[in-house]
Amino acid sequence: MTTTTTPDSLRTPSRGMLNKVPEVTIWFWVIKILCTTVGESFADWINMNLGVGLISTALIFTAVLAGVLGWQLSTKRYIPFVYWLTVVVVSVTGTLYTDILTDSQGVPLALSTSVFAGVLAVVFGIWYARERTLSVHSIITRPRELFYWLAVLVTFALGTATGDWTLELTGWTPGVSVLLPLGLIAAIVLAWRLGANAVLSFWLAYILTRPLGANLGDWLGSPSSEGGLGLGTAATSVIFLFAILTTVVYLTFSRSDVIETSDPTRTPRAVNPARERIMLGYYAVVAVATAALLVWAHQQPHAAAAGENDTPAPATAHLTPKQATSPFPPVEIAKFRMIAADTLGKLNSGDQAAAATRVTDLETAWDADQPTLEPKDEQAWHFLDSEIDPVLTALRAPNPDSVTEVKALNALLTSLS
Repeated sequence: MTTTTTPDSLRTPSRGMLNKVPEVTIWFWVIKILCTTVGESFADWINMNLGVGLISTALIFTAVLAGVLGWQLSTKRYIPFVYWLTVVVVSVTGTLYTDILTDSQGVPLALSTSVFAGVLAVVFGIWYARERTLSVHSIITRPRELFYWLAVLVTFALGTATGDWTLELTGWTPGVSVLLPLGLIAAIVLAWRLGANAVLSFWLAYILTRPLGANLGDWLGSPSSEGGLGLGTAATSVIFLFAILTTVVYLTFSRSDVIETSDPTRTPRAVNPARERIMLGYYAVVAVATAALLVWAHQQPHAAAAGENDTPAPATAHLTPKQATSPFPPVEIAKFRMIAADTLGKLNSGDQAAAATRVTDLETAWDADQPTLEPKDEQAWHFLDSEIDPVLTALRAPNPDSVTEVKALNALLTSLS
């Protein structure tokens, strides 16, 4: 059987540098998933607990990304702390961009998934046309480094949109939702072992680690009533952060993920073109099977919908403000009341767009606190949830009616008083 090798670069760079991307080992994938979970949790904390708002949070992190990426670009070699800090910030920023399109602008997840997939294809196309390689073992020039980080940013946005769209289609619980990206990554590893193109396999797996990390965090943090392990978002974030720091310290001292050579003619493993073509067919079969699974799951009764139908009485039972709020920490109720009052203020000033954006903060904060608040008093939680739903519906209506919006917000504020 004839085999050949594919050099990392068909063009010898005039000015080279040390490769500042880590070697792709098991540690690479472990810490990548950990960074994904912590990054998203941290963004949610700033957006909800500090009342900054989704768009403002995105602007803050875009500025932070510029600073951290500048630090990464200024380094002369691979430094684990700087590199993985950049990955965390890129994870947060890419996720926020998708959330803005979905939550603030109302862009369907199917459309945002398609747009980000198209953008990523363009990035890869220009990168390959200019450099003749997409290998992470060839990041030895400034243009390649910039292409690399742009691709990483888009993969996080695409992974977020794809993961959210999958959950929207299927209604799976957090525990079940982990299995799809995990199974697809296993299929990619098998394909790579059997001779699939290494660069293609790497980037496919890289995209899938985003929904895997997010779903894993949801599974650990969600209450058992929703199919999770009930650790809570705070405990989950602390555990993952500790794991990241431990791994980064280990990599810093062991240097087990350092690509030692800066030789631009570095030769990767031998490849078989015929086998690569066969494995492309394998990937096509996996894609078709995944699409069929999602279509089937979408046609099944969703667990979330069933759950809503099972609890109409507690959700609609009328409670006094004291009955509705007393089971919960006053600081949490004050947070929801502040966001609702802020939304009403923007609405009264005639800024419909700002009010619609601000009410998203209410939804995000309420959903994030559900694992800790609902177990305290399910009836009170469902009652307040039923007061929030009309607010969201009114402000997101295609043709919003100010009277309906104000009425819904005043009713909510009364219940939160």
